[in-house]
Amino acid sequence: MSIFDIFAQLEKEKKGSDSTPAGQVEFIVVGLGNPGAKYESTRHNAGFMAVDTLAEKKGFDIKKLRFKSLVGDTVISGKRCLVMKPSTFMNSSGEAVVEAMNFYKVPIENVLVCVDDINLEPGKLRIRRKGSDGGHNGLKSIIYLTGSDDFPRIRIGVGKKPYKEMDLADWVLGNIPKEDLPAMHEAADKACEAIELIVAGQTDKAMNTVN
Repeated sequence: MSIFDIFAQLEKEKKGSDSTPAGQVEFIVVGLGNPGAKYESTRHNAGFMAVDTLAEKKGFDIKKLRFKSLVGDTVISGKRCLVMKPSTFMNSSGEAVVEAMNFYKVPIENVLVCVDDINLEPGKLRIRRKGSDGGHNGLKSIIYLTGSDDFPRIRIGVGKKPYKEMDLADWVLGNIPKEDLPAMHEAADKACEAIELIVAGQTDKAMNTVN
């Protein structure tokens, strides 16, 4: 291969990575968290960690500003998907989700949410087809503004408070300790596998693999 062929190939790959997938957006994948460097390594940003890992694995960026979010566009299991990291802060996550749903006319059943869960040990995953907010303010906002809890979610364990009296906000907004990071990175990898299966309509298989 000549040097000109190499440059042509690199240019082709560059253009391909920047292109928008064809067709209608069929699925929305949402990672919940808080924007900004201050919150980047906190327990509450486990959802952001999952979709960032997805972007890294599939070779797309989550950096366009739309729908009160940073968004990326990719194909997962043959379906065009919008991947979102709401910039609204956790308690108003539903505002971003509703805007994207309305624009693309995506039904609530095709909105997949990745979210932190204090009731699971760090790095453990649990998939649910639907359900209550479980006391999570991000899920609460989505359920309230969409009027439905009928959407799948991947819960990512961050561990319980060390003592009952501790303020919950202090716990979830605390940084993930160094000793838990390997488990959290492994959970993000497994969440990516689950996302592929759920978008493909194989939620049972994802649940059997992860739960």
